[in-house]
Parts: sequence; structure tokens; C-alpha cells
Amino acid sequence: MAACELSLRHPRGETRMWFGEGALAAAASALGDWVEGRRLFVVTDPRVRALHGVSIAGLAARAGEACWLEVPEGEAAKSVAEAERLWRRMLEAGGKRDSRLLALGGGSVGDLGGFVAGCFLRGVEHALLPTTLLAQLDAAIGGKTAIDLPGGKNSVGLFRHPAFVVGEATWLGTLPRPERAAGLFEAIKAGFVLDTALFERIESDLDALLEGDAQALGQVVGAAAAAKVRIVEEDPEEAGSRQLLNFGHTLAHALESLGGYRGLRHGEAVGYGMLFATRLGEEHGLPAEDAGRLRELVRRVGLPETRLPSTQEILETMRRDKKAREDGLRWVVPECLGRGRVEVLPVSTVRRALEAWRRSLGRDDPSPRV
Repeated sequence: MAACELSLRHPRGETRMWFGEGALAAAASALGDWVEGRRLFVVTDPRVRALHGVSIAGLAARAGEACWLEVPEGEAAKSVAEAERLWRRMLEAGGKRDSRLLALGGGSVGDLGGFVAGCFLRGVEHALLPTTLLAQLDAAIGGKTAIDLPGGKNSVGLFRHPAFVVGEATWLGTLPRPERAAGLFEAIKAGFVLDTALFERIESDLDALLEGDAQALGQVVGAAAAAKVRIVEEDPEEAGSRQLLNFGHTLAHALESLGGYRGLRHGEAVGYGMLFATRLGEEHGLPAEDAGRLRELVRRVGLPETRLPSTQEILETMRRDKKAREDGLRWVVPECLGRGRVEVLPVSTVRRALEAWRRSLGRDDPSPRV
């Protein structure tokens, strides 16, 4: 199966994208011309460099000079200190406005790399080579970049679209099964509020997806990417319909922040967030059959056991979330399979729903008692 090629048009131009088996080969000519003779900064972490650095050796060789910048794995990379360290390294290495930055790794590397590129010398062009399922089907698409502050995830950032995104499906086979499972929660998110066909594909192909079948993964990544491209082109800076992509994320970000970014993976936190948002949806008319399909799919993918913070801790953290507004908390509430809406709900409503949901865990919702 040939790689899927997409294009995302945005106010600053266009991002070319390739996904699936053979994506890197399909993009090789365009990427090579892009780095030809220029200083190239490659942001990655040690594990990814060891696994996939050889895959871009030919690309790095076409650059005038390639400088590898290694960062910590996971969310630890997304700090003010790491961003400053990279800016200093780039300046010392002679970085210019027409230098290039390539982020090779998961969502955290892409978030950091895009943010660093967008701010260095008021902006240098960058490209993303996402190596995780979550990054390929979600984080690498749409131009959102950010780093964390101790009080909240993605608290400092900007919209900065990459020139290219290349998601090679064969890279996904190197992921541990729990990483693929975590990534699938982002695909489920998109399918449940935007694309019924995508949701049904995940239902039918779940076993192959979890086992790392490159063809099955490439198809889901391509479908999820296409759905996200459509909505980002409608709403490039998340002023309207693009907010639907935050389904499950309001609670997820609070859980991640309260856990010090060391507990649940991002996708796993989104899984818990979707379960709670589905409970909110049922209170606002979501059909029980659709809610049941979401819960069953989450059960099949599998959520790890965790210890939930107190309701008060969760609420206080959500008030600091970038999606919060002066008049309440912003939620994506599913209406039916394939459709959702954004509502600002009073804190009192969310508090009551959180208490009820906590009591349901392990009984009604398909997650362990926490």
C-alpha cells in the first residue's frame, strides 16, 4: 500500500504530509531539497536516535552541517530550561534565520522542537518526523507547539506550522504495546466526535493495531490525519470547531499535571478523560448505545490502574487549564457517535459529575477501581 499524502493549508502557507508504509521514502526528495546545503538542527532523544537516527542519515548528509540536539525522553523535554538550552546551542552553532530544524521523536519532542523553532531568531522553518502513534495521528498535525510550566501542561506555546510532517508506519512496530494503546486513544477521540468510519475501523481492526501491524496502523493514521486536517483548515487557531479535538483533554491535562507527568501516559489520561466526558454527554442526551460503544472500545484497548486525585485538586487544576474561561470550564460534550459540541459548564455542575463518575469507576465504566 502506497503512503498517504496530504496537504494542510493554513494562514502562513501549506504543510505537506506523508503517512503510512514508505512515507519516509516518498518524502525523501522534498526533504532533501529543503535541507540542501543548510545548517540542520535535529532535535531528538537518545532512545529515538539509537532506533531511527540511521533512517535519516542520508537526509542529514545533504545538509551543509547537521547538529544533533538530544533532549530527555517524554514530557521532561518540554521545559523552559530545555528550550533555553537548545536556543543557546543553536546560537553557539551559528544558527541563522534560514537554518532548518527537524524534530525526530514523539509528541513531546515535536512540541518542544516546534516551539524552539518558532521562537529562535523570530522563527526558523521546521519539519516533524513523528515516531510514535500518538504523534503521527494527532500531535504532529495542526501547528500547536508548547512547553509546560509546573502549574499546567502546555502553558507556554504558539501556533507554528511545520513545513513537512512524515509519519513512517514501520517505525511504529518498535513501540511497546502500551505505547501503541495510548496512541489509539487519540484516534478513538477523533473518531467518536468527528468521524464514525474511523471509530468503526478501530473497532474492527483493534487486534492488528495493538500488535503493531504496519498496514493497519498506516490506514488508521492516514484516516485520523485526514480528519484532523479538515477541521484544522476550518479553524486554524482553535477559535471554534477545532476545539472538538479536545474531547477528553480537560480532565486528562489535570491528571497529568497532578501526577507530575510521571504517571499516566498522555493517551491513557485522555482515555480516562473520555470516560468522564461521556458521562457528561449522557446527562446531556448522548444515547446509551453510543456511550456503551465508547466504553467497550476503551475496555478492549485497556487502561492502567491509577489513583485519582481528590475532586477539589482536579477542579483547582482545571481552572488553570488554558481551555478554562472566566465563566466556567470548557468541555467537549459528545452528542452521538460522530458528533460533539463545546460547552462552558459551571464548576458546580462539573463537581457533581466528577463525584458521580468517581463512584462509577470499576462498576459502570470499564476501568479499574482507583
